[in-house]
Amino acid sequence: MNTVRTAFLMIALTLLLMFIGGMLGGRDGAIIALIFAGGMNFFSYWLSDKIVLAMYRAREVGPSHRLYRIVERLAARSGMPMPRVYVIPTDSPNAFATGRSPRHAAVAATEGILHMLDDDELEAVLAHELSHIRHRDILIATIAATLAGAIMMLAHWARWAAIFGGFGGRDDDEGGGANVLVLLFMIIVAPIAAMLIQLAISRSREYAADEGSAKLSGKPLALASALVKIEQGARYYPLRANEATAHMFIVNPLKGGLSGLFRTHPPTEERIRRLRRIAAQMGIVR
Repeated sequence: MNTVRTAFLMIALTLLLMFIGGMLGGRDGAIIALIFAGGMNFFSYWLSDKIVLAMYRAREVGPSHRLYRIVERLAARSGMPMPRVYVIPTDSPNAFATGRSPRHAAVAATEGILHMLDDDELEAVLAHELSHIRHRDILIATIAATLAGAIMMLAHWARWAAIFGGFGGRDDDEGGGANVLVLLFMIIVAPIAAMLIQLAISRSREYAADEGSAKLSGKPLALASALVKIEQGARYYPLRANEATAHMFIVNPLKGGLSGLFRTHPPTEERIRRLRRIAAQMGIVR
């Protein structure tokens, strides 16, 4: 169902781009915006692992490290290539996966999460991150960002067109009122809608990775326990995270903020409820 939901949301983003492009500059306008947005996001996608790992001063660890051994065991179990493994020097508990493909992937965990979680919980968290890699969620996020970026670029062009009188015609012309409504939709509503769809895709992929963790590790209740500890720990030891990378972490590292439709992650309570349901289906009890 998460795969279907993601596909539906991606189609919605594409249709929104086609509509805005058609209203502003026809098919060519939409294609130009898509090319510009795609070019900007391609660079980020290709170098995403190096950029984000450098941003958080992550250091690579080898076979002697506890984190490496758990990732190696999970990768072998799932038949995936062994990703590079990194530790981030911070007491804030969190973890993320990055990389453009399973063969060019990296998993990073903070020192805080290593101290806070037991082996079962850490294994479940790392299985979640490997599921992101297996599902190619970095690619999905990049495509969603490209579509949303193109829509926002078209909205920016529409604002400039309105300022210089290059859109629609005068208000007293026939259909002028409708043109104004379309313009307002493109300038205000469309960018917000694109952002909401992009965030919904992010939340959907988190649910899918939670399910993937349960299947790979066989420990859905350990992941549920880990999510509680990580969220509580992040409040006491906040991570100085860049907003552009907040969606990558297993739990949003940013304090406070908006809720509901504007979340990068699903509510932890709902994730735990789903994990407990998965555990019941697997015949796992406390």
